[in-house]
Order: sequence, then C-alpha cells, then structure tokens
Amino acid sequence: MPYHAPVDDYAFLFDHVVGYAGLRATDRFAEATDDVTRAILTEAGKLTEEVLAPLQRAGDLHPARLENGVVRTSPGFAEGWAAIAEGGWVGMAADPEYGGMGLPMTLTSAVNEMMSSACLSLQLAPLMSQGQIEALEHHASDAIKALYLPKLTAGDWTGTMNLTEPQAGSDVGALSTKAENNGNGTFAVTGQKIYISWGDHDVAENVCHLVLARIPGAPAGTKGISLFLVPKFIPNADGTLGARNGVNVVSLEHKLGLHGSPTAVMQFDAATGWLVGSEEGGMAAMFTMMNNARLGVGGQGIGVAEAAYQHALAYALERKQGRSTLEAGTGTIMDHADVRRMLMTMKADIFAARAIALSCAMAIDMEHATSDTDWRARAAFLTPIAKAFGTDTGIAVAEMGVQVHGGMGFIEETGAAQFSRDVRVTAIYEGTNGVQAMDLVARKMMDGGDAAARLLDEIESCAEEARAALPDLAEPVWQATETLREVTEWMAAQQDMTTRFAGAVPYLRAFARVMGGYLHLKAALADQGGKREALARFYIKRLLPEHAGLLAQAQAGAEDLYALSADDLAA
Repeated sequence: MPYHAPVDDYAFLFDHVVGYAGLRATDRFAEATDDVTRAILTEAGKLTEEVLAPLQRAGDLHPARLENGVVRTSPGFAEGWAAIAEGGWVGMAADPEYGGMGLPMTLTSAVNEMMSSACLSLQLAPLMSQGQIEALEHHASDAIKALYLPKLTAGDWTGTMNLTEPQAGSDVGALSTKAENNGNGTFAVTGQKIYISWGDHDVAENVCHLVLARIPGAPAGTKGISLFLVPKFIPNADGTLGARNGVNVVSLEHKLGLHGSPTAVMQFDAATGWLVGSEEGGMAAMFTMMNNARLGVGGQGIGVAEAAYQHALAYALERKQGRSTLEAGTGTIMDHADVRRMLMTMKADIFAARAIALSCAMAIDMEHATSDTDWRARAAFLTPIAKAFGTDTGIAVAEMGVQVHGGMGFIEETGAAQFSRDVRVTAIYEGTNGVQAMDLVARKMMDGGDAAARLLDEIESCAEEARAALPDLAEPVWQATETLREVTEWMAAQQDMTTRFAGAVPYLRAFARVMGGYLHLKAALADQGGKREALARFYIKRLLPEHAGLLAQAQAGAEDLYALSADDLAA
C-alpha cells in the first residue's frame, strides 16, 4: 500500500502538545511561522510519498553491492538522493552561512521521520550527513568549515561517523586506530572501522569520514582519543576534488535488513586527515554528532512504526476472515477485538513515541535559542528516552504488523516482514538501548535527579489542571507520576551503580510510559470528544498501567541477576 505522510499529526503535535509556539516566539526561530512550517511539512510529505517510498522495496530486493572496489547502490537511490539534496533537506537545521536553512530541529525531526517511513535505507545517508554538519559547526576550524560545510549541506558530499572496531564496540576507548602527525597540519590515519553506514556509495561525489583515533603517546581509554576528518578524495582549496585518499572499503556487511544501505568495513592506510577540535578532545566532538544521531535514530524507529502501522491497517481493512461479532461491522478482520487491540496499541504508542521525540527536539531548539541551562538539561535527559522508546516502539509495532497480517506477514511479498527486519538494528546502533538506559540513570542523574523532577512537576501540573475537564484521565496520570517520582528519588540515591544499571531499562521504559500518558492527556485536552481523546483514553487505561510493573523491576536490585553462575546458566 502507498505511504501517506501524516502531516496533520505533526501539525497537531506542534500546535497543541509540544509547545512549538514558544519556539517561534524566540528571535532565533521567529521565521518558522505557521505558514512556513506547514509548507515545509507538506513539501516533505510529497517527497516522501512520491519519490522515496517507491524505493523501499527496491532497496530490499536489490541490495547495495561492492564491485571491483566500487560500491553500487540500489536502483533509484541516486535519483532519490538527488531529490533530497536538491530540495535542501540535508541542510534543514544547518547554519545559513554555509547554505543551510537554519530551521528548528523539531521541524527537521518531523521531516527525517517521514523519510524513515518512506525508505529507511536511504534516509540513513542524510541523517549521517546532518550529524557530521553539526559536529563540524561546533568543533572544526574555520578553514574546514568553509571548505566542507557548503558541500555537505548541499548534498554534493556525504558524511559518516567511524567509531566501532572489531574489538571496540560500545567500549570506544579500546580502539586501536592511530593518527600520526605529518608535521604539515595533517595526520596519517591508520586502522579499520566496522559498521559504517553509507561508508561508500555512488550517489554523491565525495564521502567525508569523521574518524576516532589515538595520537601516539596519548593516554589510554576515552581520554586519549582525538577526532579526524578523512575524506575519500582530498579536496582542493576551491572545493574541486583532488587525489584519492588512503581510504578503501574492505567489504559490505550482510545484514538482517536495511539491504539498500551500504554498511561498510572501512580500511584507513596512512590516510590524510585533519584534526577536528583539540587533541584528545575527540569524544566531546563526536558526542555532538552522536547525540544528534540518537534523536534521529529514535525518529527512525517511529518512522518505520508509522509505515508498518499503515501497512497493517490497510490489510486489516481488506482481509476477510472469520465471522464478525459486530452487527454493523466492516466484514473484515478489522472487526475482531484482538486485531483492534493491536492496531490501537500501534497507533497509541506511535503517538507517544513521536511526541516524546519532538519534545526532546524542542528542548534542543529552546536551549540553542535561549542558552537556558534548564532546557539543556531537559534535552540531555530526554535524548536516551527518545532514542530507546522510539526504537523499541518501532520494533514492537513492526512485529505487530506481521501479526496483523497473519500467515501472510511471514511471506516476504507482502512487505510486512521488511519493516521488522529493517528497524531491528535501530535498538542497537548509536548506543544500544541498554546503554541508553544506563546513561539515563547514571550520567543524566548526576544532578541528583533535578532535571527529572522538573519534568515530573510539569506533568503533575498538567494533570491537576485537567482534573476539571477529564478527571478519569487526569487522575491516573497524576498517580503514575507520583509513583515515578518516588522511584526516581530512590534511583538517584543509589550509590551502587550495579543496582542502578540492573533496573535501568525498566526505569527508562516506565518514564516513557508516564510521559506518553502526559502527552496523550495534553492531546485529549485539545481535542475533547474527538479522535485524539479516544486514543488517549486507550493509552491511559490500557498501556499506562504497565509503569507499575516496570518500576517494581527497576527497584528489584541486582542480586537475582547474578544468582546463577556462568556454569549454572550453561547447564
């Protein structure tokens, strides 16, 4: 079935749920008016529906391939990339000084999500470039900015991030790639990186790699890591391409899904690179790109969830099977209670995950517009939640989409299985969801839980205001928030990090559940008696109660996790 961009849903969220009006009230984003925002959403919707969505199946059936050292992308991907680049979509949030639009990340996130729904394999390319653009804007020298940013923003060149090595996954400090000073302002970068999304391709003329490496003599671990910009072709001063650099593709990974996205093993052999940021400041610079990517990956999960939901809904509306229990039903499986349960769960969780992600993007934008440290803390706190809950939702919704299809969901020709295969990796890359949860209860609670407390105060205030209009929805949200507050205070008080980490994943999901209830409640207040109140009622009555069991797990401690020895587990 054809993909339909949910433009009206984004507009509703902007206007009634995430506070987009406050963003437009700032000097920085004053030009992101209602008319401009709606026009951009509409045009992005056309791009995704008409140009990108038709590439989804082609990317799966005709994967990227490596031929004689050259990566060939799936049919139509070059034209799809050209449409993205020519429309200015790569540089939506980029600095106008280098050709960007300077638009809010909130709006960029919505557009990126639509692209993910249409064709996730291709959307990975602009997402990687956007992250690199932001990292260079914040950390690169003026000379690097002037040479690289216009090309990256225009989509003439693309960007990647190179962190992982065979022995250094989440433990980035264990990397072995080295960078030796050439004495002329450049470094010779040598090493191998794996899992490099869009590490090479034929859709743009140059590929620019951000590479983590260690300068000889630097300290071990993450403290000694530096960041380098290593292009495939070394550019001349005027931006034209010069000599081929010492960068090559060893192989492309054979993956469960995302077949159209070339995921490369990259070899750097004394490749010429330029330092980005300070020596031994690589992690700080790379985290700029990674945090951008974590929000973007959360959006990828939501985007695939939307596409899988639309696919399942269309099937449910046409498939006739069994006897309907409804007198005036459709005569299709849409009448069956369990199919309705799945579809309502899919739709309600998509709304919650989307609203959380856009709330995170809003916090990022407000921090940039105001330099307010509270907004910065909120953005940091919401980032792991947006990433983990967004991708968990994508996986769960895609799996339910297969289930709605029944036996046909297991047949590749229907396309339902592709969503499940494609989205699965989103819970793994840019930091696994377990790592996100540990980050939430550790680094993000170094403030003693203050950022969390401010958010909980806001949720309770909304619930109290809603009691007059929607008491049966407001009360459970308020009560859930109080329970979450108690566990948050308990979590922040734990000195044993193993205890925190043992409960990290259920705690993050419980926080997402409660925040989802809050955002659904705001939607219900804005649409009383309408479809969004009905959806909120389903979420708050059926899905929000999960928070209680999750919070019980969060406080269970670590003892039972280690009760069995390795031999016991193997027996």
